[in-house]
Amino acid sequence: MGSTRFPGKPLAPICGRPMIEHVYRRSRMNQSLDAVYVATCDREIAEATEAFGGTVIMTSSSHQRASDRVAEAAERINGAVIIMVQGDEPMIHPKMIDDALEPLRHDPLVICTNLAAPIRSVQEMNDLNTIKVVTARNGNALYFSRQPIPSGSSEGLKQVCVIPFRRDFLLQYARLESTPLEVAESIDMLRILEHGLPVRIVPTGYVTHAVDTPADLELVERLIAEDPLMFQYL
Repeated sequence: MGSTRFPGKPLAPICGRPMIEHVYRRSRMNQSLDAVYVATCDREIAEATEAFGGTVIMTSSSHQRASDRVAEAAERINGAVIIMVQGDEPMIHPKMIDDALEPLRHDPLVICTNLAAPIRSVQEMNDLNTIKVVTARNGNALYFSRQPIPSGSSEGLKQVCVIPFRRDFLLQYARLESTPLEVAESIDMLRILEHGLPVRIVPTGYVTHAVDTPADLELVERLIAEDPLMFQYL
């Protein structure tokens, strides 16, 4: 609720429902998940979630990173894998969760994955709210940044915040010391990279748009109103 870029963002209405409800219901449509929870420190979000029938885990208000909040929630959840879906991703498609999980199903050495989608405009590349990522040939992330990377390019990949962790590693993440680049860029995944650990990047072709500003909200509302998926859950 205290977002500096968009105060009250999780409860901003989209097609008559709070944004967090769209994220919750779209995630619930995925058949691989045993349960979906909203992890929050805000009583207003908890009450709104309970009003639409969602399940809430209350967390500390001291967290600076979403991953730390989810790690606290994970202490109360049984499950081999915990998938973090950011509450500002109301256009998530249920299939995206399966795509993000695929490397963990087939490779025991993969401890965390991120979806990444193509950047589709120079404006998006230059937008500091868009987190860009570059990868090694093996598919692991080399770096995440809010600045344009690669330098001088109008094409690249952006992070989509559907992020599965092996539960044991997520709890380890919360115990890792915060790192300089993580703080400078305000990006959770850089803590992992700076500690020398891998993040596997999974390409997705689904077109999404996170909500960081009121202008994003207007665009997303138009896109969701045209999305047939919405009529399956509202």
